[in-house]
Amino acid sequence: MIRALYTAVSGLISQEAKQDVITNNLANINTTGFKSNNLVIKKFDDVLLQNYDKKVNGKNVKNTLGSISLGSQIDEVTTDFSEGQMQSTNIDTDFAISGSGFFTVTRNNQDYYTRDGHFHIDNQGYLADDSGDRVKGTNVNTNKGENIFIGSGKLSCDDSGLIAIDGKPSYNLNIATFDNLKSLQKIGDNLYSGTNPKAATGITITQKSLEQSNVDVMTEMVNMMSVMRTYETNQKIVQYLDQTLSKTVNEVGAVR
Repeated sequence: MIRALYTAVSGLISQEAKQDVITNNLANINTTGFKSNNLVIKKFDDVLLQNYDKKVNGKNVKNTLGSISLGSQIDEVTTDFSEGQMQSTNIDTDFAISGSGFFTVTRNNQDYYTRDGHFHIDNQGYLADDSGDRVKGTNVNTNKGENIFIGSGKLSCDDSGLIAIDGKPSYNLNIATFDNLKSLQKIGDNLYSGTNPKAATGITITQKSLEQSNVDVMTEMVNMMSVMRTYETNQKIVQYLDQTLSKTVNEVGAVR
């Protein structure tokens, strides 16, 4: 009985965590370049049930009853890196990537990666994201990686990521990719941390456009309803077990 209670409660915990992921996806429907998450749930390893109630030749021997699952647990949170739709903005500092790649930005001298190309020129003339992290590029004159300085110049960019300032080629956007996208970790502010980045190939940069979130509203709503029903089922099981335990303690064997 107690084992069944633990199994049902583990289901409640898993479904609550899944609901949090779905809620976060829905909250980021309008977040530029956002990639939806999915919570993967797995069951605990089965355990073998056995006792010594069986008797052979007057002796108790081991009797294998079978296996039982102890409930569900959270396995991992995966990210769907499929592309969102492109939307034209007619703003010079907006960029979108087609293909497997990420813009590189710097924060506290550390490189991070994002699909959010909604940039602006900060007070010091550098190309930066909404959090103030500066966009990184390669200076075409020195071939060194540095933060992209626009100043008061006119910005333009071709589909390869070559940025020209007042018509003069100045920087190549540092577009990074990774052999294993699952290794990327979301750190907030629509940024990812990752190791061993390499230059992306086969990508196209579109200026004056942004990539929309890839969250599918209908799918998330269906998932939310499924989670709610599963949660309610586990909740009813817990209530039933609680009532059964109450009767066992208070009524079974009671002197009348």
